[in-house]
Order: sequence, then C-alpha cells, then structure tokens
Amino acid sequence: MQKEFVSADEAVKVVRSGDHIHLSSVASVPHALISALCRRADAGEVEDLHFHHFHTEGPAPYSEERYAGIFFDQGFFVGPNVRANVNAGWADYLPVHLGESQKLYRSGALPCDVAMVQVSLPDENGMVSLGTSVDCSIAAVESAKHAIAVVNPNVPFAYGDLVSLNAFEFLVKDDTPLVTAAFAEPTPTERLIGRNCAELVPDGACIQMGIGALPNALAACLEDRRDLGLHTEMFADGILKLIRSGVINGSRKKVDRGKVVASFLLGSNDVYNFIDHNPDVLMKDIKYTNDPWVIASNPGMIAINSATEVDLTGQISADSIGMRIFSGTGGQLDFVRGATMSEGGKSVTAFASRTNKGKNKIVDALNPGAGVVTPRSDAHWIVTEYGAVDLYGKSLQERARLMISIAHPDDREMLERAAFDRFGRHFLYVK
Repeated sequence: MQKEFVSADEAVKVVRSGDHIHLSSVASVPHALISALCRRADAGEVEDLHFHHFHTEGPAPYSEERYAGIFFDQGFFVGPNVRANVNAGWADYLPVHLGESQKLYRSGALPCDVAMVQVSLPDENGMVSLGTSVDCSIAAVESAKHAIAVVNPNVPFAYGDLVSLNAFEFLVKDDTPLVTAAFAEPTPTERLIGRNCAELVPDGACIQMGIGALPNALAACLEDRRDLGLHTEMFADGILKLIRSGVINGSRKKVDRGKVVASFLLGSNDVYNFIDHNPDVLMKDIKYTNDPWVIASNPGMIAINSATEVDLTGQISADSIGMRIFSGTGGQLDFVRGATMSEGGKSVTAFASRTNKGKNKIVDALNPGAGVVTPRSDAHWIVTEYGAVDLYGKSLQERARLMISIAHPDDREMLERAAFDRFGRHFLYVK
C-alpha cells in the first residue's frame, strides 16, 4: 500500500515535550522539519526537546539561546554552526566515538523518540538511501518510536545500507538542495604537511582521511601512487580526483575489494552526483565503517587524522582547545586502533606546528581542560611541516626529543627547557 505524503507541520505533531530527536546530519539536515518544530515551539506547544546528531550544516535554531528550555542540543560532534552556543552553555556536546554513536541508540543508553532524516527517492523495491548521511541514522530509524522521512530528489541513491520506505511513519516532500562545501585550497604549510604524509603512503595502501585543505593537500601528493583503497568515515572533492584518475581503485583491498566505503559526505554537487546509483561506492552504517576490526581487515591501512595540540609525550587533543569544545572525538581513535592492527598499517596525526595566530600546537603540556582523544599509548606517526616522527616504542624522553624536532624552530628552545625541567639532566643526553 502506497503511503501518502503529509506536510512538515503535520509530521512534527508526533513530537511531544521531553522527546529525544535524532537529525540526519552534515549535508542532509532535515531543515524543513526543524523549521516546523520551531513553529510549534513559537506557539508554546512543546518544551524540553533534546537533539542528537553528527556535525550539521546550515541554521541550527535548536542550539540557540532564544529556545532555552524548549530545545537543548546534545550533538555527538560540534560544527561551526553550534560551536559558540555549546561553549556558551546554550547547547551541549555528548562525547562518543562515532563508531559507537549507533550503539547509544541500539543499546537504549540514549533514547530516540523521533528520528528525522532525509532520504532519496525509492527504488523499484521501495528501498531508500540515506545518501550523504548514513552514519548512525539507520540505528536511529530502527530504534525510534516514530520515524519521519523527508523524501528529497536531491539526496543521491547510494548503495550500501538501505532502508525500506515502510520503516517511516510519516513521509514529507522537499526538494531543497543539499548543503555543499567548496574545495578548500591548501596553504603552502599544508602542502608541506601533505608531502610529508604522502611519504608514509605506499602503493596499494588503503587510506582514511577527512575533508578540508590538509586532506586536499595530501590527495594532491598521492597522484603518482598506484592501487590505493579507500575505507573512511567521509570524503570530498580532493579524494574524488584520485578515484576518477584511477589512483584509488581498491584492487588490493581484502574487504570490499574495488569499492569506495564511507558513511557520510560533505562536498560539492559533483561528489553527491558521483555516488548516485554508483555500484562502486558503498555508504554504510557507522557501525561498519568505524569498526576497528573491519578497518584492520584491509592490509596497509593508513589512517590520517588531525589535532588541536599534542604534548611532548604524544597525548593528542583533537576535540577541544583547553576547556573550549571545538569539534568532537569523532572516529579518530576508531581508525587509530584499526590502522595499527592492520598488517603494515600506520596511524598518522598531521597538523601545522602553529595555529594561524602563531600559537604553538606542540606543547609541553596540554592546556588545562583539553580532552585527550588519542592516548599517548596509541600515538604513532606525528607529522608537521617540519617532518614526520614515529613515537611507537619510544620512551617519554625519547618522544619529547622527537616531538621537538618537528616543532616550529622558534618554539624548540622553549620546549627543550620544559623537557629539561620535567625530565632532568639526563634529557640532555637523549638522542
């Protein structure tokens, strides 16, 4: 029996005060439903609604002060659109490894009363794709008391994990284009970092990296590689160039051979069109993409992630700057663990030695309140524009010497003094 479509205002009437609401994320936020909920809130019909999601793009009224006591955002990852409100206390951050975000719903540790997602047009079997935002949205749909789908022809039909249209209680039509992100042009410093990272990526490796100027710089340095694979959380235009040129073909992967595997996307329409009905792309549940055992199943796994700061012993902070939440745990440790378990794999943390404001990112000690996303016991390759060092199997004093060697030259004397104060005179003799 074919389901009828309803308006967004009709669909969100199912929401009750106190409900926990999941939003599909990144490029595919269901803004039509959010706007309808705002109209209910403005009319005084709901209060105490909790929102959960990955990084979202576009307006985020659910995080704003004007809806205090009505909406409370508790995202699994903090994007630029909610960052100020999170740090002001009007919204919040729920720390979780992205690979386990789906487990929060499936285990019942986090309630999901209403799942609000965008989906593609259905295929001949009534199955729809969550397109650019599979992530933990499938788990939310499975677990929710009520599921609402915004059927949007701009959502690409991506193979991988699909959902039956019958899983949704309400269907809403919308043809708003997905949010896009322009190609981030790398700086000279980022190009140097990309080159240093590229030296760690051999032919046949399977790579994971995110989006932005630094991954784009790395991608540009991999154009002469052969038979790379891709198993990642997300990718964008820089990686798309490598796929189209044949550098990434997945021919040496042991798992999902010949396939590009990801869970969510943010890029240009070119990226979204590329995954549409493309049998060489699998958009999968985050439970699969971020499972360290699945990641490790492909030999030569190279996981490349970033950091806000790293201390001299290898403690890696990536979600915060001191007490200020900047992003989130993400899937960093999922891929760090998976890559280091992979035969011939490497975990790489790459970042500029200084911020855009000239503050050193290699520090003697993390800023008070900073979150340790990757413990020093899991830290392996650290890369800046000044080189690459491997901390694995190194003592604290040896690590400090290596970290200083890739710090900004103007910061090295200060870091050496800090290391001497910490470790004593013997540090002078550490090579």
